[in-house]
Amino acid sequence: MPARTVVIALGGNAILQHRETGTAEEQFANVQKASRRIVEIAGEGYAVVVTHGNGPQVGDILLKNEIAKDTLPPMPLDVCGAESQGMIGYMLQQSLQEALREAGLDRPVATVLTRTLVDGDDPAFENPTKPIGPFYTAMQARRLEAEKGWRMVQIPGQGYRRAVPSPRPVALVEEWVIVRLLSAGAIVIAAGGGGVPVVADGRGALRGVEAVVDKDYTAALLASLVGAEDLLILTDVERVALNYGRPDQEEIDEMTVREARRHLAAGQFPPGTMGPKIEAAVGFLEAGGKRAVIASLNDASRALDGRAGTRIRP
Repeated sequence: MPARTVVIALGGNAILQHRETGTAEEQFANVQKASRRIVEIAGEGYAVVVTHGNGPQVGDILLKNEIAKDTLPPMPLDVCGAESQGMIGYMLQQSLQEALREAGLDRPVATVLTRTLVDGDDPAFENPTKPIGPFYTAMQARRLEAEKGWRMVQIPGQGYRRAVPSPRPVALVEEWVIVRLLSAGAIVIAAGGGGVPVVADGRGALRGVEAVVDKDYTAALLASLVGAEDLLILTDVERVALNYGRPDQEEIDEMTVREARRHLAAGQFPPGTMGPKIEAAVGFLEAGGKRAVIASLNDASRALDGRAGTRIRP
């Protein structure tokens, strides 16, 4: 295995750009661009594990379920999450293999459909907060609450959406497989969309649950499990910023875990955007990681070289 391992967490913009309709051609084009950035890093001698988001893709799958519900039986959320892992994993495998060929690198690529173990007693199951799927009218929302027991939340100006629990990841069921593939020299794609959440019963049997695991928290866990020195979180901003979007916005080149925690406590990093990325980076470093970097996709290689992005250190 190469001397240094990096887990690369791709944000949604690596697969689907704002205002795109989500055709296969659009998503392939975006994934091909991201794959070239990943191969630049692999070409520098890194062992690479890739993880990714799946929010828009699962949303589309759920919408298809809703539209076709009178013709075909809808699939539960865990099955939809697995379906999205397979689709995005296929796109990444195809694109990475071609980018590796163009770069003259002989590295296998493998996707591991990954299940993420969560605690069945996680408080998140009592307080569903993660909106998913299509928008509904108020009347449709009341009907779904009555018929299916769904928790519905209002999105101002847009309608109602289903809210599901977002428990914290505890372990990755396929950890051994991921580590063995990485040791064999493969670029491994794993834990897409945070992984398919499963809980264990009293006998140790696993059961899929209707929930969504935050992809950034799973990326940090994945990085720790494979012994990665670096966690590279790629998003649509060049650096982390204080006072984001205000006239006094201040971009950060580097900060310590202590500084990151102080900024989190001050409300600088909102829960729905930068907050989980900062918390994931801090968790990875406190578990023994050496460096976490948050950067834009276009700056991926430069960010690992310390020339771009925001570096967080222990």
